[in-house]
Amino acid sequence: MKQPYSDIEFQSPEEIKRLQEHLLGKQLDYLQQHSPFYRALFAKQSIVAADIRTLEDLRSVPFTTKTDLQQRNADFLCVDRTRIVDYITTSGTLGDPVTFACTDGDLERLAYNEAVSFRCAGIEPGDRVQLMVTLDKRFMAGMAYFLGLRKLGAGAIRVGNGIPELQWDTIRRLQPDTLMCIPSFILRLIEYAEAHGIDYRHSSVKRIIGIGEGMRDIHFELNSLGRKIKEKWDVDLFATYSSTEMSATFSECAYSCGGHLHPELLIAEIIGEDGAPVAPGEVGEVVITTLGVEGMPLLRFKTGDMAAMFYDQCRCGRWSPRISPIVGRKNHMIKYKGTTLYPPALTDVLNNTDYVENYFITVSTTDNETDNVVITVGLRQQTAFDAIKDLKDRFRTRVRVAPEIATLPVDVIHQITHPAMSRKPVTLFDNRAK
Repeated sequence: MKQPYSDIEFQSPEEIKRLQEHLLGKQLDYLQQHSPFYRALFAKQSIVAADIRTLEDLRSVPFTTKTDLQQRNADFLCVDRTRIVDYITTSGTLGDPVTFACTDGDLERLAYNEAVSFRCAGIEPGDRVQLMVTLDKRFMAGMAYFLGLRKLGAGAIRVGNGIPELQWDTIRRLQPDTLMCIPSFILRLIEYAEAHGIDYRHSSVKRIIGIGEGMRDIHFELNSLGRKIKEKWDVDLFATYSSTEMSATFSECAYSCGGHLHPELLIAEIIGEDGAPVAPGEVGEVVITTLGVEGMPLLRFKTGDMAAMFYDQCRCGRWSPRISPIVGRKNHMIKYKGTTLYPPALTDVLNNTDYVENYFITVSTTDNETDNVVITVGLRQQTAFDAIKDLKDRFRTRVRVAPEIATLPVDVIHQITHPAMSRKPVTLFDNRAK
């Protein structure tokens, strides 16, 4: 991906739309020529790629789903296997992994995406970013961050995930100004620093970029996790939203009012239950169409993530659409005692409860075909009060209902939530019939 489009986010909505439609036409022609999956779809639906040239026209194309990717993974490949330079794997809900194959051009696009995303968060050439994420196990994100920092001209410090002692030793030695990690790990870093007399508040770190977990709510206010970090450590907090399927990132700017779309890389829609677009600011499912991908492009892919989109100009000057923090996963929506819940609302309460060390959430179906929720917690220490009653009161205050609460030893919960093949902790077990 070349540089000419790097400032398109600051152009007018009309210019952004014009560019996206131009790139959409090129991507559709490419799919018609090279994609076994989309050629078959176009033929079945009597779709002529050349007839789809506007964003409105795109709505006539059927959605692509995760099931399509899992059941027909190889049919999405658009290049000869000799052109593939990297294989990325993401787990699938049907049990079979989904492989994404990247060409050299795809990795260049990925680097460009991260470079403009880092720039959006205020990172400049010469800055130093400590990457507290894995770069192995066929994981896209860690590699993407490294490639993006290299393209931007910033320094990457590849420490990997976990091990607070190593993280702090690296911070002391190499003086990074930015940390990139799962936000909840920051609380472990702070806890370690306080226990070992590390003056973290006066370290070189000025900025934290969070991945995989939200730090703000739908109104762009800090959630409990974000508040706990900010109260302890007065650094700038940025959140990102991305996925392997989109090979792109929505990144926050300094004004923290949503993740900016990079319109030269992605078309994003927010749809309701009927598949039609929802109003600006209304929550719906995120649907993406990739632009400029060579290996495995996707057209109107339903991510399963629930969020809202905003189209007014940001105070930073960008006109690119902004996505809200992810409310939850569509297939994880819970109907409990007449209340609609998403797991992040529950984890927000748990992350803001000092005596809870770790936890997992189990959702099941009752004999009456309703949802049941059990939250199993590991207590950090014995409390002088009834911890279960207090926790239920916290849930009633925040989400209006109180799930069933169970307890297990902290080490037992750690074993349950850290299965051997998982890249990150598993805290939700959805046992409902699909």
